[in-house]
Amino acid sequence: MGNIKVNIYTDGASRGNPGPGGYGIVMESGKLVKEFSEGFLKTTNNRMELLAVIVALQNLKRTDLDITLYSDSKYVVDAINQGWVFGWHKKGYKGKKNPDLWRRLLPLLQKYRPKFVWVKGHNNHPQNERCDTLAVQAALGKGLKPDAGYEQQEKNDGMF
Repeated sequence: MGNIKVNIYTDGASRGNPGPGGYGIVMESGKLVKEFSEGFLKTTNNRMELLAVIVALQNLKRTDLDITLYSDSKYVVDAINQGWVFGWHKKGYKGKKNPDLWRRLLPLLQKYRPKFVWVKGHNNHPQNERCDTLAVQAALGKGLKPDAGYEQQEKNDGMF
């Protein structure tokens, strides 16, 4: 018996950059489909793109999966597929944005070993369009939580 195939689609959005933001996730395996989304008061598009990938992988319940993760974020897909994030990690993310999220993502990449595929955004890809809708709805939602990592980064950037 081979591994179970799982397709994960992710997207992030922010209304203003920075501004209110959210992520959307669609996970599919056979006929099973699950969706996740969440919104934040003040964040960036790139943070939401990254957080979508992290949350998707955190929601997996087993490791014997053949995972393909689709994202319209060149920032995320290229950083992983080109191996840049591993160099950033070795250098302590010096001068890089979102180190808190990259640090959360690296162990998940090692645990699940997903294949990353870039898809062109806003190009009538049904799952990507659904993720975008979820992300935008989350960003426009009520009771948005603070993005503590963004706030910390903003505080650190303003120190010098």
